[in-house]
Amino acid sequence: MEKIGFIGLGNMGYPMAKNLERAGFHLSVYNRTPSKSAGFEVTTTVCTTIAELVHHSDVIFTMLTDDRAVKEVYEAILQLELVGKLFVDMSTISREASVAISHALSVKGASFLDAPVAGSTVPAAEGTLIIMVGGQQPDFQRALPYLKTMGKTIKHLGEQGKGLAAKIAINYFLATIYQGLAEMVLFSDKLGIDRETMLDIVNGSASGSGATRVKTPMLLTNRFEPAFSLDLMLKDLRLAKDAGADFPIGDTLLSTFSAASKAGYGADDVMGILQYLNREWSK
Repeated sequence: MEKIGFIGLGNMGYPMAKNLERAGFHLSVYNRTPSKSAGFEVTTTVCTTIAELVHHSDVIFTMLTDDRAVKEVYEAILQLELVGKLFVDMSTISREASVAISHALSVKGASFLDAPVAGSTVPAAEGTLIIMVGGQQPDFQRALPYLKTMGKTIKHLGEQGKGLAAKIAINYFLATIYQGLAEMVLFSDKLGIDRETMLDIVNGSASGSGATRVKTPMLLTNRFEPAFSLDLMLKDLRLAKDAGADFPIGDTLLSTFSAASKAGYGADDVMGILQYLNREWSK
């Protein structure tokens, strides 16, 4: 049995690593903020440095916030002995950064997959994420037993960078759903339709989906505790723009989410875009 390492125990990484632990793998974890590793001490090795984790692991997963965080971690990793190790980055970052990391690791004798996920904190805890993978087939097969503990659907999409391409595309689409849902709710409010009734209609019709249903409780309570923050969606919209999503809706989304972040809603759930739209619309 290979030894597994997991770096990044945030809102997504923590439950994902927990699923690896529950599956019985020989697991080590590391997080820059040590308190976030609480709960892993009994059956998992909690490492105090990246070097310690990499030294004791054969397959290392990383789940980090953005390009900057991923680059910082891999800059530290690239100083180490890496021959034969497989790294699987599950973050959503630019394809350019991911490919550069892959090339640098190959020089050191290591392999790399990009494997971003679709789904938020609940699917992460349930092990039902959709995982989109780019990289070499043998590396994908090596990682597959571990990916299956974290996701219900694992898609190998081809060469390195293809997983990220799919993730950026799907989040572009999700942003259109969330802003459209927020605008529909505010419009139906203005027309005097009870919000719960309106959302029942949406969720029971062809316009409903898992995306609308999972956000319905937030829209009914006006509480937007982050499962996936607005700022993270803004990051992904910028990645989409940089990757060539130069479409009319994309420009509108980027403008709206940027303004919402600047107005102080960035740390709220992505569905908190409703708060910004309501504030601006009601002026």
